[in-house]
Amino acid sequence: MTDTAAAPTSSGPINIDKVVIRFAGDSGDGMQLTGDRFTSVSAGFGNDLSTMPDFPAEIRAPAGTLAGVSAFQVHISDHDITTPGDAPDVLVAMNPAALRAELAIVRPSGTVILNSDTFDERNLKKAGYVEDPRHDGTLAGHTVYEVPMSSLTVESVKDLGVKPRDADRSKNFFALGLISWMYTRPVEPTVAWITKRFASRPQVANANLAAFRAGHAFGETAELFDHPYEVKPAHLPSGTYTNITGNTALAWGLVAAGQQAGLPIFLGSYPITPASDILHELSKHKRFGIRTFQAEDEIAGIGAAIGAAFGGHLGVTTTSGPGLSLKAEALGLAVSLELPLLLVDIQRGGPSTGLPTKTEAADLMQAIYGRHGEAPLPVLAARSPADCFDAAIEAVRIAVTYRTPVILLSDGYLANGAEPWRLPDVATLPTIEPDFATGTNHVDEDGNETFQPYKRDPETLARPWAVPGTPGLMHRVGGIEKADGTGNISYDPRNHEKMVHLRADKVAGIARDYPATEVEGDEDAAVLVLGWGSTWGSIGAAVKQLRADGHKVARCHLTHLFPLPHDLGDVLRRFERVLVPEMNLGQLSRLVRAEYLVDATSISKVQGLPFTGGEIEAHILDALRALGPSDGAQEALARTEARLATTPAPPAGVTLAVAGADAEDA
Repeated sequence: MTDTAAAPTSSGPINIDKVVIRFAGDSGDGMQLTGDRFTSVSAGFGNDLSTMPDFPAEIRAPAGTLAGVSAFQVHISDHDITTPGDAPDVLVAMNPAALRAELAIVRPSGTVILNSDTFDERNLKKAGYVEDPRHDGTLAGHTVYEVPMSSLTVESVKDLGVKPRDADRSKNFFALGLISWMYTRPVEPTVAWITKRFASRPQVANANLAAFRAGHAFGETAELFDHPYEVKPAHLPSGTYTNITGNTALAWGLVAAGQQAGLPIFLGSYPITPASDILHELSKHKRFGIRTFQAEDEIAGIGAAIGAAFGGHLGVTTTSGPGLSLKAEALGLAVSLELPLLLVDIQRGGPSTGLPTKTEAADLMQAIYGRHGEAPLPVLAARSPADCFDAAIEAVRIAVTYRTPVILLSDGYLANGAEPWRLPDVATLPTIEPDFATGTNHVDEDGNETFQPYKRDPETLARPWAVPGTPGLMHRVGGIEKADGTGNISYDPRNHEKMVHLRADKVAGIARDYPATEVEGDEDAAVLVLGWGSTWGSIGAAVKQLRADGHKVARCHLTHLFPLPHDLGDVLRRFERVLVPEMNLGQLSRLVRAEYLVDATSISKVQGLPFTGGEIEAHILDALRALGPSDGAQEALARTEARLATTPAPPAGVTLAVAGADAEDA
């Protein structure tokens, strides 16, 4: 949180350029709703923003325990930002467990707002505190505000006939009202939302409205706070914006792709965290020719999607975690059938059940290689919540154009995180041509016109897509190897080798469609940071900050992960050092080392949390120091070290794995 005004004035709040706020409490305290509402109001106000919901792994852990803490972090700004912030400036802790779970990441000298009603002996013990942290020095250095939110909430609704226990459930709206006052958010949007959301339960609506107004009034009248703050609207490119999560953007991208291709969409899916939102969202858009099928298991979901693709639909299936493993056999079938299919994998912590509510990006190798036999397919990854829209369209374009299954990777951080998204001009979206087969395509030795289902387009090597029932185009599909051209079952060794090469060449040829690989930053930089997926925001923040300090650094971020871009090797060889931050143990770094013989250095993080910009910045600095002095380097380093002296150190556990060596603690 940075003050941009010299001092508070009686006429209004202090202007600041950004703030990171983290709401934390029990999973039943409504922290996700509270954070989401603050985010939506800030988006409507015009701020740039980025969010990170942090769900507990337990469905409902015992109240007041560390295992049950649910948090929501939001970063709002008057300028362009790409991450939810490295360290919260403000922590709103609804109980001792929330304080204990979250305090370590709060910025030094940050603000802590406590629901003091919950700091009794019983709750302190459940959180693991021996002494009351308010009095034992735990909060030293922070600005602490103790607010009896629970009792003030009960007091605010006493005339509404609400029982005290039920009234306490509205305390999250008291917290929302208080923070809305503290950061000068308009109250009208929240009042309207509460009224509409709880219209069928007027007593609940009235209680939530009363609590929200009480929290706002407390900030104004209690004289506990010196002054409110305000983050002015950001100067974003002109257009119509909406606040959007990654899963919603991905679902909308599928809708748009279906419209651009003129194809009905069929989603066959089994609900699994954190991919289920896509099923929920697509089911709302039946008017666009979308059918959703909640299958009995993962295998049935992808099987139904393959059948829909055979029938002329855009077949889509979604999954996460072990669901990707369960779909592997059917994916191999889709490779053999050579039909358009999109599998969306929202990555989460593994292996097995792993960390269902935590993020990770460790499915890359499985996405590329996780099928028996030679079964190549394209793999793409989204880079931000809003980018999920564009990534979905690109994945569908490739699937339809090249008649191939495609895997689109996202992760839990992108899926649940949100940012402002400028609605695109539909006229600028790419046209996707299904180009269904409508007639014969071959003349046999006797001069008869026939249809060959595996006769290939000379440019793309894609086979024809013939919808069953099209006159004269009867054909068979299946998992047994097909003869080139005719599609008849074939066990001929030479034919099998030919088909293996044809399928591989078709997928490899997709790279010809890619735009030139883009490098951002200094042309003469010695260090390149190569990323994929959701590391885009934190890499961008780190590189931007270091370049502002005077360092020469560049970045390159990949959307297409298989096949890799044709020019990527030439790009990587221009730099002395290539760093690859990943939320896995170095999967992309292994790929580029094997493919291009580049000495890439892996930076690994597998904590169920995304990288912060500060963590990546620290490793870039290590690489710059290792390269030795250069023109302006010492001055830039001095500026960086002076700035870092006032920021928190990265959390313990981030690893730096030197290429070719095992990862070790940094």
